[in-house]
Amino acid sequence: MTASTQPAAGASAASPPALSVRDLRKTYDNGVEALKGISLDVHPGDFHALLGPNGAGKSTLIGIVSSLVNKTSGEVNVFGVDLHAHRDQAMRLIGLVPQELNFNMFEKPRDILVNYAGFYGIPRAQALVRAEEELRRAQLWDKAQMMSRTLSGGMKRRLMIARAMMTRPRLLILDEPTAGVDIEIRRDMWKTLREINAAGTTIILTTHYLEEAENLCRHLAIIDRGVIVEQGPMRTLLAKLDVEGFLLDIDGALPHALPQVGGATLVALDAHTLDLDMPRAMDLNGVFAALDAAGIRVRSMRTKSNRLEELFVRMTGPQAAAQPGKAA
Repeated sequence: MTASTQPAAGASAASPPALSVRDLRKTYDNGVEALKGISLDVHPGDFHALLGPNGAGKSTLIGIVSSLVNKTSGEVNVFGVDLHAHRDQAMRLIGLVPQELNFNMFEKPRDILVNYAGFYGIPRAQALVRAEEELRRAQLWDKAQMMSRTLSGGMKRRLMIARAMMTRPRLLILDEPTAGVDIEIRRDMWKTLREINAAGTTIILTTHYLEEAENLCRHLAIIDRGVIVEQGPMRTLLAKLDVEGFLLDIDGALPHALPQVGGATLVALDAHTLDLDMPRAMDLNGVFAALDAAGIRVRSMRTKSNRLEELFVRMTGPQAAAQPGKAA
């Protein structure tokens, strides 16, 4: 599938992509071909997901874009700046939040941010102002003078994002930013990331939480075995799925035997909840009629949020690897 050419909201059609990758290849010294000619555009202002199973090539791609890994061949441009020819200029446009916590645990959050800004030539007076702004946005201002090792896991993750924003990057790359934090903290971080994106920063997100990608991102690219197997607008790709999933809340207890509904799959998750998968073209009225005939009363219904998971499995699972022409 070709890359989407539709700009993100607020982006000019004449603007260069926030990130443009062309025929990018990487072969390591041990012979492993991590990237096999990847091409990708991320438009200014977009919130773009980069998904793939472990070993797919995501980390290599991010490493090359953030200038931590040398490419074998291909082109990388950041807002029209050639990363290879003008590395320093391109890197000033990028903020990176790696998966690993890589700050000094014995420094205070404000000092971590101010010292980081200093590496990029930002005057200390300006850095102090920015540090307060970013720590407040990350809900960490009350922790500014505490030893960073005393922060919770979620606070440390937010501190990483605040540090990356100190240089006011136009492109923010997040590698598993919510790994290991609970759902409440994760959703708080989603709010922060939405605010950063709404203010104009382009974001590229890698995550294993597919719900996270579906909730935050407008475009996505799925990498598998060093190639991009699918990319485009999130809604367009999810709409291609020919199966819909619903969760049905039932009044009373379910019977031991569920009715058979041709074309649909019904599974009891517990005594009061049904899991329904059905073709998109199928009429729900037929399902409800069969349930009613079996004495099952539906109190409420909600859409399952696993559509992206289904797409992901289809594009990267064993059945995808067996498709003709699929890269090994």
